[in-house]
Amino acid sequence: MSKDLMQQSGELKRKLEDLSERLAALAGPLAVEEKMRRVEDLDAMAQSEGFWEDAERASAVQQERSKLIKVLEQFQNARAIADDSIELLAMVEDDAESLQAIALEVETLDNLVRAMEMRRMFSGEQDDCDAIIELSAGAGGVEACDWTEMLVRMYVRFAERNGFSVELVDKRAGEEAGTKSATLIVRGDLAYGSLRSEQGVHRLVRISPFDSNARRHTSFSAVAVTPEIDDSIEIEVKKEDLRVETMRAGGAGGQHVNKTDSAVRFTHLPTGISVHCAQERSQQKNRNLAMKLLKSKLYELELRKQMAEKDKLEAAKMENSFGSQIRNYVMAPYRLVKDLRTSHETSQVDNVLDGELQPFIEAYLLNQAAS
Repeated sequence: MSKDLMQQSGELKRKLEDLSERLAALAGPLAVEEKMRRVEDLDAMAQSEGFWEDAERASAVQQERSKLIKVLEQFQNARAIADDSIELLAMVEDDAESLQAIALEVETLDNLVRAMEMRRMFSGEQDDCDAIIELSAGAGGVEACDWTEMLVRMYVRFAERNGFSVELVDKRAGEEAGTKSATLIVRGDLAYGSLRSEQGVHRLVRISPFDSNARRHTSFSAVAVTPEIDDSIEIEVKKEDLRVETMRAGGAGGQHVNKTDSAVRFTHLPTGISVHCAQERSQQKNRNLAMKLLKSKLYELELRKQMAEKDKLEAAKMENSFGSQIRNYVMAPYRLVKDLRTSHETSQVDNVLDGELQPFIEAYLLNQAAS
């Protein structure tokens, strides 16, 4: 065997041993055995008499099973790659072409292990919930509304990139352009766990397309992220505590104008929490969705009251203006996106605005784990 092949074989062996150890260490934190037993229980439930007659329950069971299977398949796939690569390396350690193929498998394994190690950091009770994202324009007038519209697009693109589904449940247009406020629901594996890092004020600095003198403007938009609770959690909303308002939903005009009072606003009087839904043409559908959003907000509020780490609770109360931002997006005089909590930054502003948020999310999770 040549010296180069011997060195390459030795490096691959060390990497495989390291990755195998890291993979074995993940079995406990990822609760692999517990997930396997839960899948067996869910499969038994699916075989029980009358199971499919309750469509809502059956759907919930299937969704839970799919999430568990995704984690198990990822872990089992990684273990198969590790075992096969170790066995193959022992047989072909002097073959350059085979070593190159093994190196590609090791790279795949490395990515899988890193993804699972990152998954360990999603330890919050609600991390596996779907995410409700509420955006509201702050200081900056028409600029802030345009900036909020850009952020809406950024989160939609993030969802698409990561295989999440996204639903726009409410949107209020700015007086001149852009979006004054919007509400999205992002659904998928660890949606809330991923997006909770986005809560706070986002600041944009750019040459304004609305300024004929091409001056730099600073705009702000606040992002609030809450978990969408499921129907298994009972949240009581008393009728006397609820103010219900109906109104006509906005539209594009002409035949698209909604001529009925289908839009709904619920205000919870004891807490002052308000939700607005206008996307559905049916008032009843908007009422159902508004109630679900309200219950999610009330549930999160109750959890916050019980949390010991008060600093996490204050994030949502920051003023939507200068000095309270969590992330800066600078497009002039230089190009830079920087998260002020983790110091993670990139000059690829366009990529970030196109939904490339994963590096910022990982930096946030790592920072939280270290604190």
